[in-house]
Amino acid sequence: MSYEEALSAYEKFDFTDPAGRWTRPVWRRGSGPAVIVIHEMPGLHPLVIRFADRVAAAGMTVFCPSLFGEPGRPVSAGYGLTSMINGICIRREFHAWATDASSPIVDWLRALAVRVHADCGGKGVGAVGMCFTGNFALAMMTEPCVVAPVLSQPSLPLPAFSKRRMAGIGVSAGEIACAKRRFAEEDLSMIGLRFHGDNFVPDARFEALKRTFGDRFEAIELAAADGLQGTAMAPHSVLTIHLRDDDVDGPTKAAEARVIAFFKQRTGA
Repeated sequence: MSYEEALSAYEKFDFTDPAGRWTRPVWRRGSGPAVIVIHEMPGLHPLVIRFADRVAAAGMTVFCPSLFGEPGRPVSAGYGLTSMINGICIRREFHAWATDASSPIVDWLRALAVRVHADCGGKGVGAVGMCFTGNFALAMMTEPCVVAPVLSQPSLPLPAFSKRRMAGIGVSAGEIACAKRRFAEEDLSMIGLRFHGDNFVPDARFEALKRTFGDRFEAIELAAADGLQGTAMAPHSVLTIHLRDDDVDGPTKAAEARVIAFFKQRTGA
């Protein structure tokens, strides 16, 4: 079954990194400077697409790569389990367990950022990673055209059972040093989002980000009660599954608005 109807408003193309290691489909919509929306588990589902739609509506060109899962397929418990069983945590593109290294697929994302910046112009490229891909946006900062990283519920490294893993950021020392230098020299910053009590995003991880990046890390931390209730899991996905779309003046909508405003400001939209 094809679920790509959910992406019918988008143009699709395949992108291969210069090294020729990986080819992935990418969906594009909008006009203006580029923002890369990196989907969460289990894939590029309709609520990730809803967020991308809103970025495009705000005057930017949004790019949605599909790194795993079935593009457009709605979230379900069975689908999530299938994504895990199919090897997302053991495929060579991803380092799900590393506390001090990013995933190899980030090289592909950096190359995509170069391509879309050349296509779309502006001051640079925005990028948001979600859940399994949350720390990818930070690791992408070694590419100079990436100027607006957002980490939404960054869940790597997995599993967060020890103090070291709970405080892990899941990027390399070199990537951290590069980001810190660029934040200072270019007057840049990043945003991180999570719900309090989310077992996938421990307190220690956000404390490590605050300690490492200081006031260049804007932490948006929401109460679990602020998220959409009644889903199959406790509040986790700030910009998608657990966003309270009905609560127009509520905390999750304010978080969404802040991220979109951040992208507009940094990319020059």
